[in-house]
Amino acid sequence: MAADSRESLHDANAPQSGETISCEVVVAIPQGLHARPADLLAREARRWQSRIELVADSQRADGKSILDLLTLAAEAGTRLVVEATGPDAREALEAIGSLFDRNFNEHAGSQES
Repeated sequence: MAADSRESLHDANAPQSGETISCEVVVAIPQGLHARPADLLAREARRWQSRIELVADSQRADGKSILDLLTLAAEAGTRLVVEATGPDAREALEAIGSLFDRNFNEHAGSQES
């Protein structure tokens, strides 16, 4: 994972079920967080028991809802804070951060036949 694309904002070794941990990510996709990556993000977030939220400035979105994610209108370069609250929060943040690190595999499609 690219360490420079994410920053841990809270360092909790083992989050309790009610503890929130977060990290900052940057939207690096030239088209921004459009429908396809928002769908991938919501699908990944739904895999986890924890509550997942993304925050841009003062706007907060449910990470498990593609419509909420799209309302962020996150363009390329937008800094988002991903917050996870629950028993698997750390694992959820790692998985979601990995999507941002890989730019949601945006360039993978152009290499396939």
